[in-house]
This record gives sequence, C-alpha cells and structure tokens, in this order.
Amino acid sequence: MEKKQSIEIDLSYIKDGLYLCVDAQKKGDIEVDTTNFYEHEPVYQLKEGCFYDFEFSHKKENIAKHYRLFCSDQSNIVKNRKRKEYIGVIAPNIFVGTLTLQILSTEQPDKRWDLQLEVQSKKTSYRKDYQYMLNDITSKCTDLIIQANSPVTHSFETDFNADNKTLYQRFAFISSIINSEEFDDAVQRIVTSPTTNWTEEAELTDARKIKRFKNSELRSLINSDNRLKLTGTHPLYQKGIKSVATKIQSYRKFESVDTSENRFIKHALETFLKFCMNIGNHPNAGTRLQGEADIVSEKLETHLQHDLFKEVSRPTTLKLNSPTLQKKEGYREILKVWLKFDLAAKLIWNGGDDVYSGGKKDIATLYEYWLFFKLLDVLKNIFEIEPKELERLIVPSNDKLSLQLKQGKVTALSGAYYKANRHLNIRFNYNRSFIGGTYDISKTGSWTTTLRPDYTLSIWPTNLEEKEAEATDHIVHIHFDAKYKVANINQILGEDKSEDTLNKEKKENLKGIYKNADLLKMHAYKDAIRRTSGAYVLYPGETNKPIRGFHEVLPGLGAFPIKPTENANETIHLENFIKEVLKHFLNTASQRENIAHKSYKIYKNNTPNELLEPIPEYLDKAEMIKLIPDDTHVLVGFYNSEMQYDWIAKKGKYNFRMGPSNGSLVLDKDTVSSKFLLLHTHGDKSSSDLWRIISKGPQVYSRLNLEKKGYPKATKPSEYDKHYLVIQIEKIDPSEFGNRKWDFRKLINYKSGNASAKPFTTTITELVKQKTD
Repeated sequence: MEKKQSIEIDLSYIKDGLYLCVDAQKKGDIEVDTTNFYEHEPVYQLKEGCFYDFEFSHKKENIAKHYRLFCSDQSNIVKNRKRKEYIGVIAPNIFVGTLTLQILSTEQPDKRWDLQLEVQSKKTSYRKDYQYMLNDITSKCTDLIIQANSPVTHSFETDFNADNKTLYQRFAFISSIINSEEFDDAVQRIVTSPTTNWTEEAELTDARKIKRFKNSELRSLINSDNRLKLTGTHPLYQKGIKSVATKIQSYRKFESVDTSENRFIKHALETFLKFCMNIGNHPNAGTRLQGEADIVSEKLETHLQHDLFKEVSRPTTLKLNSPTLQKKEGYREILKVWLKFDLAAKLIWNGGDDVYSGGKKDIATLYEYWLFFKLLDVLKNIFEIEPKELERLIVPSNDKLSLQLKQGKVTALSGAYYKANRHLNIRFNYNRSFIGGTYDISKTGSWTTTLRPDYTLSIWPTNLEEKEAEATDHIVHIHFDAKYKVANINQILGEDKSEDTLNKEKKENLKGIYKNADLLKMHAYKDAIRRTSGAYVLYPGETNKPIRGFHEVLPGLGAFPIKPTENANETIHLENFIKEVLKHFLNTASQRENIAHKSYKIYKNNTPNELLEPIPEYLDKAEMIKLIPDDTHVLVGFYNSEMQYDWIAKKGKYNFRMGPSNGSLVLDKDTVSSKFLLLHTHGDKSSSDLWRIISKGPQVYSRLNLEKKGYPKATKPSEYDKHYLVIQIEKIDPSEFGNRKWDFRKLINYKSGNASAKPFTTTITELVKQKTD
C-alpha cells in the first residue's frame, strides 16, 4: 500500500482527459493498493473520520464544471459547494467499507457513473476483526437454531430471487465460514491423511503366477476359455483333467480413497461451490459481491482439484452417523460446517443492513452485535436461562429464519439464579430505552432525557415481580456500552490532567468537542437512569479497570476489555465482575442494599416535609452524626410539681412509670431511639423546656432507690409505682432551636384529659412546626 496525500483518479472512461482530484489534510490519509493486495477492495482507500477535498479537473476548465459528485445512500458524506458544485468535501465519518459514489454530468442528467472508494477503519486490525466477528455470529446463530430445535427444512436449494436485498447478507454468512482458517485446516487434514478402505478388484492373471488357488479360481481354471492341453504324464491329466485355462480371473486387494466419508466431503465442497457460483452469477449481485463470490469459488475449486477428489465418486447415500465423520480431525469440522450451511444460507438478519448493506463494513456496529452474543455466553455460564428464551432470538417464517437482533429494537432475555441464600431473577436487554421525563419515581425510566444503553443487566429477588422490585428499589440495573474504536483505556477514563489541559478542554467543549464523551455517557447512565448501580464500557483493548463508588463492587464505573480473538478467556474480566456483582447481591447486609432501602423510604413520600425553622446541624458533632428531622424523635414528658422539676434539673434524670397506670411508658422503637425530651406540667399549653437525652437507654430504678437520691416521696403511692424507667438528660441552650415555644397539644400522639400526663413521642419535624410565636 502506497501512502499519499493527494491522488488523481482517471475518469477518461467518462470523458477523455477528465480527472477527479482528491486531497487529504495530511500525508498517509490516502492509500493506493498498487499491488492489488486486497483483491475485492477498490484501489483508492480513504480513512474514516477524515476529510478530503475533491475537485473535477480537465485541461478545459469549462468541461470540469459540468460534473458533480454525490452519494445517493448517505447524503452527508459528499458536500458540494453551492457556487462551484464540481468542488466539495468527502467526509466518510463513521462509514467503513466500499463507498459507492455517483458521478453525473449536467449535460447528460439521465446518465450516472459509479465511483468506488474503500474507507478504512482507524484500527489496523479491522479486516481480521470483521471477518472473525461475522464468522462467530454465524456460528452462534446456527448453534442457537440447533439448540432451540427450530423447524428447519434441510433442502440445500436456496431461492435467490425471493429477496434480492439479502443476497450479500446470505453470502457474508457463508463466506465467513468458508474463509475461516478452521475450514482451510480441515480440508488440508483430509487431503493429507484421507480415510481409506480395502477393496477387491477382478483381473485376468496368468494361472502360473497364482500360488494358492481359491475355489472360485479352481472353477475358472477348469471352465475358462484359452485352454492348454495337458500331457499324459501331468498329475491333473491322471485325475481326469485333460486341459486347463492359461489365464483365469482372480481378485486383488488394494487401498482405496473412494469411501463414503470422502464422497461426502466432495459433495459438501461441490454444494458450497454451487452456492457461491449462483451468487456470483446473479444479475443483482453487483460488482463487489461478484468479485468476492468469485474469490471464494476459486478457493473451493482449488480444493476440489486435489488428486484425492479425482478418485472419489459421487455419493449415493450420506452416512452422517459415520464415526469417521463425527470424530476424525478434518472430517468432523467439514461435517459441522455442512450441517450449518443450509441454516446460514436461510438466515435473514435485519440488523445486517446496519453492518454490510451497500458494501460497507460497519465494524463498530458489528462489534456491538458480536458483544451481545459474548455477554449472552457469560450469562449462560452463571445463570439459568431457559431454552425457550433463546428460541425467541430466531424466528422461523416460511422457508427463512430471522435473527431478532437489530439496533433500536429491544431484545430481552430472562434468567434466574437458585444456588445460594437468595434466589434472584435477571433480565438481559439489548438496546432497552429508559424513558425520560417521567416523574413517578416508582417506575423505571430516566430522570431527564430518554437514554438507551447498548446492554442492560437487571437483577432483583425472585419473590418480587419486576415492577414491584422497581417500585421498592429492590432492583439493580447495570449498563454496558460497546466502544470498538476505543484502543486505550485512557481514551475512556483519562489521566490526571493539569490546569492547562483542563483549560484547553474547556475551550474545545465550547466548540462542541468532547474528548471524554464516553466517560460522560457512563456517568449519565449511572446518574440519570433510576436504580442504576453501574455503567461500564466494553472495548477491544488490554486494560481492565472497574472503579468502585465506595467500598463495594456497586455502585461503580469502569471499562472491560473484550477483543475479537480466538482466546477462550477474552471475557474473563467481565465474567469475574458479574460473579462479584452476584456475590454482592447475595449479601443482604450490603451498604448498597442499606442505601437503597433508605432511599426508598425517603422518596416514597410524594409530599416531602418542609422545615425552615432553626435546629442544630448535628446530634453529635464529634462523631459527625447529622440531625435528620424526620428520623429524630422527641419524648414529650410530664412533671407533677416544682419539687419534682427541681430534682430533674439537679440530678439530670427523668423517670417514667412502669405498669398499666397513666404516665407509664411504652418502649417502642421511636421511644427507645428518642434523642430529646420536652417537659410540660399542669396547665401548660406550650413549652420550650427541651432537654437532650444522653443515656444509651433507660435504666430500671425502684422507688426506694429514687427516694434515696432525693426524689420527692409520693403521698399515696400506687402498687404500680414500685419501679421506674430512668433516663439521663442535659439542658439545651434554647437558642439552638431559635428560642421557640411549641404547642405540644397539637401533636398527633397527644391525648387530652386524664391521659394528658402520659408520655408520647413526636419527631423534630412535627414539633418545630407547632411553634407558638
């Protein structure tokens, strides 16, 4: 490949002396395949994401002005100047593959000429990656068909006229199988070490050369023509045999390659060849498809020209249960391809239009589709996914099979996990949209705009329906996005940046350039989509880097490398991560679970409280324990006399009765967790007498013990006044609560009349709202 910055494409087949001049912004952005190394690709090759100036040129300038360049498939690739339309810019953007442009003349508006340019991906390995992923998708699809037991007719007669749009698609599937290294290796193993058998062949042999006669040869010796008379002294003459044959028919054993297994291999190769030739000869195939079909056909013809197949006859039956076909290296691979061949030829994939329609090679989209199957394999190894779920991916229709996988169309598969302390459900979605603008937080969706991650893994307990789990915050969504064009982890997560770098990025952002757009997208998924605990990039790199939000695997961000290679461990990092997520989800005491429960408890109230009154910031500043008004409870207690109040103030203690009488305390959760005490007495309508509870819990005192500590003696002690619960308290500076008084009689739990002295609880939020001034 010769690297250039400018080229002149000869258009003399349109007009003698006419050229199309194409200029790149830098040297190397144009390559010319002078050696025809890539046979099925155009000679002139551009690069995706680059911009190229073009101009029609001719010695006579007025002739060049009559020609125009445009792209009928994608109007944004060619941009002509308004005043000089023979000049413009070619911007391939993300297009990869054969770009077919049209040339027309204003003098001949009804006539058009095609101009083909190849657009390379920025990743140098894209050709190999593309072939590998397409082959892998074919293998996965046909395996799914076989596993799902879908109804299929193995006829090997493909109707090419049924749908011309799918010609390239069908050929792409088949060629991906035949062009694979495994296929070539299998054929080579067969021709170098074919299976053979011993067979007998009849021939006329000189009777004198036979050392041991069989019964059939003895009969031939006595009865055959071309006889020789024996002399009277010959032993056979004396036995009554007057003459013997000079040549008799005998049988010779030899090793033959004309076996049923080799006949099958020859039949399979001829079947593949017939398919490719029919594709190449189809009137709607187009130049590119014909070229590629011819290349594959030549490869198959080369295989069939081997001496082995010249000695092999046509099969009369196909013995597919042959141990040799099923077990011997080479034979079993061709058998597997043959079994998949008819399925692949009939497989229609609407998503394939996004990948290779019109000769393009959308490697990024293909990577996204390929990752779907890689993720599916990972999930099948961890969770139980019913076969009926997999059947939904392949839908039979007449004599076709349709793969239900396309960008923008939701594909969902369900599964379960039953092997631990907590049974879980999962749902794996491809291209699921989370609708924005829905303010009902109990439903799935996005806080802002609609977002659509490439893949979403949702996990929730089996004892809840999915909608119920969503409404109660018991579900977790983990999102993944495919980024084929990311080569290095720093393109996603970046590095520590200096002030100058950040200032430069700020200026680029103002121009609409965002280098960290992929990272921002992950943050958008995590922060905008409800119940999301993780968002990760999948890219064909080397470095594995998940980032934890706090102390646990979730919530988090990050990236996982998954390269299109034969490496069996290509998804090991992702698989280990999902297993870690699963282990984390089984931990019902996790921080994430705790936060989710508290979030649900807080947000389930559609009319949140509003509190604008002064209150302390912390319950314990040293321990940084925040005062949460809705969760901070206040005990409202009664004192009977000034003497009792003096004892409370002096000792820093407050006592509650035990037993069924008025004034006794019920030890419920709110009471035990109360942090403040509000006191009132006879005739009070409001109170500002607030104390802080400093004891860890109430202590039991007998009345005698209290009296020894100076507690006023009762004039008529009741049988229920023998024991008390006592808490320790300290006085609060009234300014902490704005020197307010509160009408405790308006509190929900307050009881009037004889029950007014009975202690009860309230919250800080409810209390401060009942201010009296």
